Amino acid sequence: MYIKKVKLENFRNYDNLEIELKKDFNLIYGDNAQGKTNILESIYLCAIGRSFQTNKDSELIKIGKDKAKIEVDYVRKDREGKINIEISDKKIFFINGIKQKKLSDIIGKINIVLFYPDNINIIKGSPADRRKFLDIMISQLKPNYIHILNRYLKTLEQRNIYLKQIKFDNKSKDMLEIWDERLAELSYQIYIYRNEYIQKIKEKIKNIHNKITNCGKQDEEIEIIYISSGKTKEEYYKDLIKNRENDIRRGFTSTGSHRDDFDILINNKKVNIYGSQGQARTSVLSLKLAELEIIYDEIDEEPILLLDDFMSELDENRRNNLTKAIKNNQVFITCTDKIIVEDKNNTIYHIENAKLKKGN
Repeated sequence: MYIKKVKLENFRNYDNLEIELKKDFNLIYGDNAQGKTNILESIYLCAIGRSFQTNKDSELIKIGKDKAKIEVDYVRKDREGKINIEISDKKIFFINGIKQKKLSDIIGKINIVLFYPDNINIIKGSPADRRKFLDIMISQLKPNYIHILNRYLKTLEQRNIYLKQIKFDNKSKDMLEIWDERLAELSYQIYIYRNEYIQKIKEKIKNIHNKITNCGKQDEEIEIIYISSGKTKEEYYKDLIKNRENDIRRGFTSTGSHRDDFDILINNKKVNIYGSQGQARTSVLSLKLAELEIIYDEIDEEPILLLDDFMSELDENRRNNLTKAIKNNQVFITCTDKIIVEDKNNTIYHIENAKLKKGN
């Protein structure tokens, strides 16, 4: 799988850009604020449907313009395709020229793994950051998961509205039974998916971690533990009933899949609390390389790697171990200084003032 071409119009700081890309390592270097990350962001948008930099679509449009366009041509082993996005007051998606009804229709057409500095929040950040990591990985591989997750979030919103109505408008508590039944069922379905992929990560992460740290098993033992309020529909339901009065008092739902989390431990100690900065970065790297392997196992194709200013976050040893782990993936690397990745086919681009030049 690889990206063959990217075209941008009025996207971020670009007026117009069209770039033909190579299957191997595409290295984009230049000073900060020149537009390096924006190229990766456009590919991410066509794969996931949303930005990794902002939640505001208006920020994706060049200042002074009212619409932006992205076009990405991609190749898979069994087909070629084209994804277009038009961004104005809303995002409109097209696959091979056909307008799509919803964002989830494009997810999974291009499979990607993103490395960027904010990935440290998977370890150091909130449970929402860790759920986001899981949800994006699973959504690329299991389209039905997106549907279940969206239904859950809609049901959760409805229950929270009704909790406030009970508190302020004296609505009947009996009606909560409807939302509790639905939430318990959907929580259980989400748990099945998340637990499956936590187990897949668990199967891979120890070996990956040992390789990238060059340490023996006795030195640093990494573990991932899934944290959830239930493992069955009945357990989720009982937890909702148990917390019902508290939920009414507080006006929101305190238990369910939206509270799931996972811990990363090294030598039985939580990395987010007791780990060093180096251990946190290595843990993120291990998670992402596990994601890379899992996607390959599921689709029998190498996903595309986006490395946004990530190499600067790693010491030389970790950089070398990362590039050794990359096999036949198409890779995009952004950095401030020109670099060459040894033993790989490198195509170099220099960027200045949103102008891209090849071979400099």
